[in-house]
Amino acid sequence: MGKTKVSNAIIRRLPRYRRYLGYLQTKGIKKISSNELSEMIGYTASQIRQDLNTFGEFGQQGYGYEVDRLYKEINKILGLDREYKTVVVGVGNLGQAITNYTYYYKIGFNIIGLFDVNPKIVGNVINDVEVMDSADLEEYVRREKIDIGIICVNRENAQRVADELVAGGVKGIWNFAPIDLDIPEGVALESVHLSDSLHALSFMIKRMNEEAAE
Repeated sequence: MGKTKVSNAIIRRLPRYRRYLGYLQTKGIKKISSNELSEMIGYTASQIRQDLNTFGEFGQQGYGYEVDRLYKEINKILGLDREYKTVVVGVGNLGQAITNYTYYYKIGFNIIGLFDVNPKIVGNVINDVEVMDSADLEEYVRREKIDIGIICVNRENAQRVADELVAGGVKGIWNFAPIDLDIPEGVALESVHLSDSLHALSFMIKRMNEEAAE
């Protein structure tokens, strides 16, 4: 692929391909065609072939795709053929839920540091990791060469936490705070605004109700 620019839409579809291929692996399915993938995923067969061809020739005409090979190739494309050293900042209900998710599902994001400002939480141990004081965040991130910082604090403190993570040298930030962060070039940012998703769901329900009433 080199440095060919890949659209954000394709990037968003790749994890879905990976998830379905992983499911096929659990069922012992060895090969699948783009038409069969289309029926499972909901994208057109043409779209699937076009997306995958962005990164190379993974299938054969008349044969389809080898499930195991395609799964491994998408892992490589997504950078999931390695582990990432990760910290969580803000160990309230959401921070703990994310920590538990990454721990139990073993998805390659190794949380080695937990941070919080609440003295009642600092010192607690979650999945064998002790919660540290957020005052030590930047130094810890720099010393341990952390790849990813996960922000689960309130909007008032999110930018400050992001600045400390950037100063410590993280390569990416996964932000759950309800605010758009100002992040310099060279640091990847993925923000998850839960309220936005709920609002979109509300719109879809409203639209369905309107159509049903017509």
